Amino acid sequence: ALETLKMFEKKDSRVKSAAATNLSFLYYLENELAQATNYADLAVNSDRYNPAALTNKGNTVFANGDYEKAAEFYKEALRNDSSCTEALYNLGLTYKKLNRIDEALDCFQKLHAILRDSAQVIHQIAQIYEILEDPNQAIEWLLQLISVVPTDPHILSKLGKLYDNEGDKSQAFHYYYESYRYFPSNIEVIEWLGAYYID
Repeated sequence: ALETLKMFEKKDSRVKSAAATNLSFLYYLENELAQATNYADLAVNSDRYNPAALTNKGNTVFANGDYEKAAEFYKEALRNDSSCTEALYNLGLTYKKLNRIDEALDCFQKLHAILRDSAQVIHQIAQIYEILEDPNQAIEWLLQLISVVPTDPHILSKLGKLYDNEGDKSQAFHYYYESYRYFPSNIEVIEWLGAYYID
């Protein structure tokens, strides 16, 4: 894939930008940040209005820990294409890193309106409500999430934990037991169930 894309580097700016965008993404996936950054720069310089190139540039900056600058690239990508879901998702993650929780929630709720059944988006919203210490909203979003991914033991045990914290032992037992059914090796879940049976 890398060799094929490198053949397009010498072409006109739009083709060059598309090839450089894909090369940047491939290098990013291989955790070669220096190369990913070089190609992200080339893609942005070839076509400043390419939202995917701006998102990749934001990703390389994010990976280097400069979250404020990453947010600027994601916002620029969204100004060029308001339906760029990758930029919006990554902007939400960036705001989370910057501890700007309300802005992160806003990004993920906008995304949820576009991608109704995206497990990642619903999970992020539930997590943010946990950070905001609103367990009822967190539970509500996690219940939505298990309708999308009903066999995820991590989400089921998270629901069990939230219900347990709220004092609802029967619901906590139900979700911990479901989690155990799908993944019987989680020590935390086994310990909880053991203590429940002793009680």
